[in-house]
Amino acid sequence: MKNWFFHSLALFFWITSTWGEVLPKKEIALILSEYTSLEQKISQHIKLKPNSLELFSRRGDARMFLGDFGGARKDYEKMIQLDPLLEVSHWRLGITYFYLGLFKKAAHQFEIYHQHDAVDRENGIWRFMSQAQESGVLEARQNLIEYKQSDRPPYPWLYDLFKGEMQPAVLFARIHEAKYPKGYHSRVLFHAYLYAGIYMEMVEGKISEAEKYLAQAVSNDYGRTTGTYMWQVARINYQQIQKHARIHLPR
Repeated sequence: MKNWFFHSLALFFWITSTWGEVLPKKEIALILSEYTSLEQKISQHIKLKPNSLELFSRRGDARMFLGDFGGARKDYEKMIQLDPLLEVSHWRLGITYFYLGLFKKAAHQFEIYHQHDAVDRENGIWRFMSQAQESGVLEARQNLIEYKQSDRPPYPWLYDLFKGEMQPAVLFARIHEAKYPKGYHSRVLFHAYLYAGIYMEMVEGKISEAEKYLAQAVSNDYGRTTGTYMWQVARINYQQIQKHARIHLPR
C-alpha cells in the first residue's frame, strides 16, 4: 500500500512539471489520488470477497490507470481464472500485455477477441501494433485482419491509416467534412487524435507530430469529461512519449 502511495506521489510531481499546458495540475492530482485510493479500497474488499470478478475488474482498471501494468495483468488474468469464458472478450488484458512488452501475448489476445467482435477495427489496430512491435510494420500490414462490415467513425479511416493507405491530414479532413453534431464530433476527434498520435510515433517515427496529436487526445473535452478507458490510455501514451519512451520499429 505504502509503495503505491509513494509511487503515485512521485508520478504526480513528475507529471505536473511537464503537463501544465495539457491538463491542469489539480486535475492530474485528482486523477492519481482517486485511483490510488480506489486501488487500496478495492484491495481491502478483495480480502473479503476473493472470488469477485467485479472487484478484480475494477482493481485491474485502477492499476492500469496508475501505470501498474503488471498489477493490472494479474487482476485481469485472475478474472479469466475465475471465469474462463471471459478470455475471448478480454481486450483490456491485451492492452496490458502490450504495455508490458509481451507482444506475442498481446497479438494473440486481440486475435481471439476478433472471434467475439468481428466488426471492431480498434481491436485490429491493437493487433497490428502488437505484431509491428514483434515483426515489423511490413509483416504486420501483410497480416492485418480483414473486415467486411462497417464500423463506427473514425475507425474505417484509422484502419486505412495503419494500412498505409491514408495520411493523418486526409483523416482529419474527412472527419471535418462529415459535419457530425458537436458532441459526437468531439468523440470522433478524440479517437482520431489518439491513434494518429500512436501511428506517427510507432510507424512514422515522427515524435513531435505524435506528441501534438496525443496532447490533443488528452485535452479533448469528450475524453476528459468521460474519463473512459481509452482516454486513460491516451494519457499513458502521452506520459510515455514525454518520458522519451520512444518506439522504433523495423521496416
